[in-house]
Amino acid sequence: MSDTNTLNSEDLIDEMYTVLERAWSLPLGHGRTVVDGDEIRQILDELRDSLPREVQEARRITADRERILKDARQEAESIVHVAEERRDQLLDKSAVAQAAQQRANEMLALAQKKAREIRKAGNDYVEDLLRRTDESLSANLSELRKTRQNVHNAAQSRKKKR
Repeated sequence: MSDTNTLNSEDLIDEMYTVLERAWSLPLGHGRTVVDGDEIRQILDELRDSLPREVQEARRITADRERILKDARQEAESIVHVAEERRDQLLDKSAVAQAAQQRANEMLALAQKKAREIRKAGNDYVEDLLRRTDESLSANLSELRKTRQNVHNAAQSRKKKR
């Protein structure tokens, strides 16, 4: 069969399609087929095992997002702190106090703008990663449910024919 350490849920769904393609078609069965139940169960077990890994990956992405945001906040705070210190130093000099105040304010505004840009870029990046992960997991779950229903329908069909 397959190694769950190397196959993700999409690979396992592809493998299930392969099993269905190899299945025997029932005469006058209107698309119903006979599949190896043990093989399908094994693939479903592997699929069940692979989904937690993908959920862990989504959690890792969320943790990365938090780390990115924390780093961005720290960098922004550092920039603001440096700008405020610089502003305070410039204000202490009486000959250029007004020019220093203006420059410090500009630096502070620039630092705050950069901090907002960093936070927005971090949020956009993580939001995109989470959206793609969510779409992938949703598609995989939908395929799993369809396959499970097909297997269930095939089993019910066999029961009715007995």
